[in-house]
Amino acid sequence: MAKGYWIARVDIRDAERYKDYVAAAKPAFETYGAKFLARGGAYTLLEGDGRARNVVVEFPSHQAAVDCYNSPEYQIAAKIRQEVADGEIVVVEGI
Repeated sequence: MAKGYWIARVDIRDAERYKDYVAAAKPAFETYGAKFLARGGAYTLLEGDGRARNVVVEFPSHQAAVDCYNSPEYQIAAKIRQEVADGEIVVVEGI
């Protein structure tokens, strides 16, 4: 079964409240087997519009990645994130 990946690009507007998002999201990530492959750090923009924070999260499957996002636990965290940051999240299937 192919793994699933969240690719998130985020601009944080309130760094202190973003910590609340990180704490709130942790239970969902643990439940769905998330493994962070990239979490912020240096990046090189090659094309298009960039965001300050880029995150890649690996899940055991595409469905696990989608289920994590849609879980009640993550939706609590997502509400916080949406209040304090702008960004995009996509789920892609691995090869």
